[in-house]
Amino acid sequence: MSRITSLFRRTFGIVKEHVGSDHFGNKYFFVPEQKTWTGRSLRAKRMVEPANPKEYEYLEGNIPSEWGMRGEGHGSTAIGWGRTWIRGRRKEPPTVEELLKNERYKEQIKHRALEVEQRDLALQAHEYEDGLVSRPAQTLIKGHASATHYGKAETSEEPVSTANTFQPGSWIPQGGKAPKR
Repeated sequence: MSRITSLFRRTFGIVKEHVGSDHFGNKYFFVPEQKTWTGRSLRAKRMVEPANPKEYEYLEGNIPSEWGMRGEGHGSTAIGWGRTWIRGRRKEPPTVEELLKNERYKEQIKHRALEVEQRDLALQAHEYEDGLVSRPAQTLIKGHASATHYGKAETSEEPVSTANTFQPGSWIPQGGKAPKR
């Protein structure tokens, strides 16, 4: 670093360098190690300025795994998942080519998963037709639990209440006389 740049940093405080951005509009910055005017040393930092700075606007996945906020648990693959720039797992920020390659790979995985799901549904339908597998039992929600329903619905003597519906119990009159006290 030149002496002039160093002087400006000491005079005006922390200076951050823009290192890149992603397709969501997030901006990534690097703050190099600096010394304050008192001589205290500040360690280097990596930061992100989100495109939507409000917490309620954040959606999971708005920061790509190559940059850093998620992807730690996904393991390391050839395309760099798990090696994140923000957390210091990689020295250089991801390139545009790497980001595009990873997007293509993710789309390819989604496409393959859809194909496998369609093949599985077709195989299940074929097994149902051949009688190898029975169809799942249809359940009817009755009362508080979901259970297989046999026969027709009957009114009970006790009132039934579920959510917004209320069905009073049936009334069966007693003999013709009032009960004795």
